[in-house]
Amino acid sequence: MKNLRKHLLCPKTLALLASFCASAAMAQDRPTMGWSSWNTFGLNISEKTIKNQAAAMRQKGLLKAGYTYINIDDGYFGGRNKKTGELLIHKTRFPNGLQPVVNYIHRLGMKAGIYSDGGKNTCGNYHGGDTIAHDVGLYGYDERDCEFFFNECGFDFIKVDFCGGVDYHNSEHLNLDAETRYKQIAAAIEKTGRTDVRMNVCRWDYPGNWVHDIAISWRTTGDINASWGSVKDILKQNLYLSAYCYGGHYNDMDMLEVGRGLSKEEDRTHFGMWCIMASPLLIGCDMSNLNTNTLTLLRNTELIALNQDSLCLQAYVVQHKGDTYVLVKDIENLYGTTRAVAFYNPSDKAADMSIKFEDLDLGGDVLVRDLYEKEDLGTMTESMNVSVPAHGTRIYRLQADVRLERVLYEAETAYLGKYQEIFNNQAYKSAIYESNSSCSGGMQATWLGSDPKNDLQWRNVYSDQGGKYNMIIKYISGESRNIVVNVNGKDVKTLSCNSGGWGTIGSKSLSVELEPGENVIRLYNKSSSSWMPNIDCMTLRPADNDRLTVGINRPAVQSVTTDNSFYTLDGRKVKNPTTKGIYIHKGQKVLK
Repeated sequence: MKNLRKHLLCPKTLALLASFCASAAMAQDRPTMGWSSWNTFGLNISEKTIKNQAAAMRQKGLLKAGYTYINIDDGYFGGRNKKTGELLIHKTRFPNGLQPVVNYIHRLGMKAGIYSDGGKNTCGNYHGGDTIAHDVGLYGYDERDCEFFFNECGFDFIKVDFCGGVDYHNSEHLNLDAETRYKQIAAAIEKTGRTDVRMNVCRWDYPGNWVHDIAISWRTTGDINASWGSVKDILKQNLYLSAYCYGGHYNDMDMLEVGRGLSKEEDRTHFGMWCIMASPLLIGCDMSNLNTNTLTLLRNTELIALNQDSLCLQAYVVQHKGDTYVLVKDIENLYGTTRAVAFYNPSDKAADMSIKFEDLDLGGDVLVRDLYEKEDLGTMTESMNVSVPAHGTRIYRLQADVRLERVLYEAETAYLGKYQEIFNNQAYKSAIYESNSSCSGGMQATWLGSDPKNDLQWRNVYSDQGGKYNMIIKYISGESRNIVVNVNGKDVKTLSCNSGGWGTIGSKSLSVELEPGENVIRLYNKSSSSWMPNIDCMTLRPADNDRLTVGINRPAVQSVTTDNSFYTLDGRKVKNPTTKGIYIHKGQKVLK
């Protein structure tokens, strides 16, 4: 956590960001895996309880599956010495203090986590009636408590709540600035000299892009509970946050409720979607009392591999039809031929879902593996069709012959320079994602502009060879508004946009030059008083009509004869290569 990387907004450096993240991905921290006491035990924790759970994690094979952290949440506090400021530990729940518990966890080959609050009091103190836990938060004691937690006790992780920082969640009516407080706490952790401590920010909404610099993960929603409504709502709030998960830092969808009363199908969706969306995996049930279905799901190594993949990516929505969603992400290699895809059906009735492989940027024959069932389904071409039950999800590993360059970039997959969910976005002048059924993906980015920093950035625009591309930007604006198109830190063109109404989609076309590899395309305006149009999406296609947009990392053929008959390409039969445009590369023989 302490290898802090500064947030890059300077235009000259934006073009380097994606490449930096890609090259550094192997060195990044993976999402935290472990167990937390809160969901099952709440404030009713003890030394015995924590040790029993640590032992169960090892005995049940969960440590072997990758779960490492045993996290003590709220409930261990015993007040604070009024004269010395020393943090006291609950004499009944932890009569021997915390250090023996940490030592026990470490002896089992695990890591230990602790909990505190950014204010004076914790959520359990104010909302749970744990009156002994008064003045136990970090506020006023940052350095003292961090020294105690990380050097004296040896904890490896901390979850920092914020009930003590929001006036309606604490008896002191403190209303603290989250950014200021969490940066102060991060500085106190750094001062301990520990470089391996993980901090989780728990502000219950996405707090702002500043959080990426100081924490390995951050909560994006209110607390989860063991109901389908809660899981569904949390997923809805995180579907369009993929741009903020990068470089080994993650959106946290809260602890797992798997094994705590959801149906088998709902448990599978809950766990599978947390995995493909790279959320921390913190088991919340009693590990000493797991049924077979729960244990099998929690130990599914192929789903866990998606969560712990070295690319550190959150899957993004590539298709939204009706109530259903298809999400996709690269695994193993950036822009390679292997991707993971999830078919997610949150509705109350079964759904038949389908998607074309070209919409997943894949071509040729595609080998499909079911990651829930851990079995290969064989080779498919062109598309796949999946029947998904109510509240269900199906997740597959796809291995294709060819990787295609991405053509469609939805605004809801882009990074918003001032995105946050704490303050009123209009007053704060920060853009948001909103539903709009007229848009290609059913979403738009809106409230952009009125500050050059309140921009939209597609940070991972990949071109195999570089060169000229035709760009089309689709937008909504009932009045004339400007967009400055910036490519790799250089302003290319200013577009004046008016679609004729706020319910009408307009479009603007222009030519841009891309570099080989990753590019950053930024939309912004220079005015501090004018808003931008709402953005639907962007499409990019090579300007050279004779050049086919084909496989990644291979030069494209310059021309090919149009014909509907079969061709032989490297020993394989290929039909209509021009319209498919997915197999043909310079240097390959194409024989009729």
